[in-house]
Amino acid sequence: MSSQPAASSSGNQALSRAKSAKQDEFYTQLVDIENELKHYRAQLRGKIILCNCDDPYESNFFKYFALNFNALGLKKLIATSYAGSTVAGGQLPLPDIEGLKPEGKEPYAVEINEVPDHNSDGATDLADVEYLLRNDANTCRTLQGDVEYGAGDFRSEECVAYLKEADVVVTNPPFSLFREYVAILMEYDKKFVTLGNQNQVATDEIADLITEGKMWQGCYAGDMAFRVPSYYEERETRFWIDKEGQKWRSLGTACWYTNLDFAKRHERLNLFKKYVPDGYPFYVNYDAIEVSRYTEIPIDFDGLMGVPVTALSKLSPDQFQIIGFSGNLARPMAEVVPGQTGAGRFYLDMGHGNYKRMYDRVVIRNLQI
Repeated sequence: MSSQPAASSSGNQALSRAKSAKQDEFYTQLVDIENELKHYRAQLRGKIILCNCDDPYESNFFKYFALNFNALGLKKLIATSYAGSTVAGGQLPLPDIEGLKPEGKEPYAVEINEVPDHNSDGATDLADVEYLLRNDANTCRTLQGDVEYGAGDFRSEECVAYLKEADVVVTNPPFSLFREYVAILMEYDKKFVTLGNQNQVATDEIADLITEGKMWQGCYAGDMAFRVPSYYEERETRFWIDKEGQKWRSLGTACWYTNLDFAKRHERLNLFKKYVPDGYPFYVNYDAIEVSRYTEIPIDFDGLMGVPVTALSKLSPDQFQIIGFSGNLARPMAEVVPGQTGAGRFYLDMGHGNYKRMYDRVVIRNLQI
């Protein structure tokens, strides 16, 4: 494993630039982590968990697994931070463990193999985690990086070594690097639960993985609030500052992605609408009908249907087959209607030479007909 931090500065800068330029440093609330991970607890039990985009002293992912280490019977918990993090100086510390972070801003990894009940109160809590971090010199080590990637970068040799060791990876990666992040999880055949944006399905890489059944949306998709760094500019919508001065932003298209199965994924939709040709027009440039809401999926149509990508978390694999996404299925409009332009989306014929460009759609077939 290389230890050449000086040569890795370009990798540090690339990761830092990607995060700051896209403003995708969004820090997940503990309640949102708890609400999602409760669906996978049996599959997390006894595993080595890696949080490889998480400063262990500032991440609620680390906090969740440290607090639940014994309840889940974890074998090991690993968390890594990266060089150049805007919060590495303690900008967004967890209030409960503020002041525990090692001096300096070096990226580091924390490895926990046990969380004993040091205060003998009959339970393991943050006081026990604090004791461990303060007194066990083996829990924390500085990361060095390598020639290509900066210290703590999830693509670096050190972090890939941790990835190989882990059974399940759970984190909130930079949204701007989401495709690259998922690609490395797939390369090493890892189980994962990770936050992302529903709009990621518009990219070929993620669309292909979902179509092939190699990943799917988790239990929750929709509105979610995140802490953000103080340098983020104020916005007119989906932004606020709380009474402590902490800046917040929300995303209406946040969602979890995973390749762990869970019971809710197999809950079937109760369909009640009948197919009526006038109510479900066919696309001009693809042989499928438009279904504007998942609640309007017809119960008796056996052909292809395009539904909003926001419906993905509602589509049981026992009930629907995912055929693909509009981005890679739609024919260019010029091939269908001479003189028309447009590609990568489905279009509806609105009459009188007008064509409506649709938002991204996932194409499905009802397996129960």
